[in-house]
Order: sequence, then C-alpha cells, then structure tokens
Amino acid sequence: MDLNLREAILSNIASNNQEQLEATIVDAIQDGEEKMLPGLGVIFELIWNQSNEEDKQEMIDALEQGVKQATTS
Repeated sequence: MDLNLREAILSNIASNNQEQLEATIVDAIQDGEEKMLPGLGVIFELIWNQSNEEDKQEMIDALEQGVKQATTS
C-alpha cells in the first residue's frame, strides 16, 4: 500500500477555515495522543514555510523556552 501521509493530512484540512484549523491544533494537543503527532508536524511545516525569518526566530525562541519548561518541571 502506497500511502502519502502528508497528502492525506493536507486533504483532511484543505477546506478548513481558521476556527477549524485552530480547533484541530488545540484538540490534537489536548488529547495528547501520539497518533496526532504527524498531523501536527505537517501543520507546523506549513506554518514554517509561510513564515519570515523574524517569525521563525520567534518560534525557535518559544520552542527553546517550551523545551526548558517541559524538561525542568
């Protein structure tokens, strides 16, 4: 079976509006299920590719802080 996970995820969210996209992200994070991680990865890839260098640096800074908090708590 030849399944392109990225394409399947993009197809599932292609017609979503902003509220639906936010709900998808929030639900995936709140559920904490590992099966949602690929979808979040694809969503992050889309965000990253649409971001300028300043926004990318802000995300890296937030990620660094999040990692520190998650590993020291």
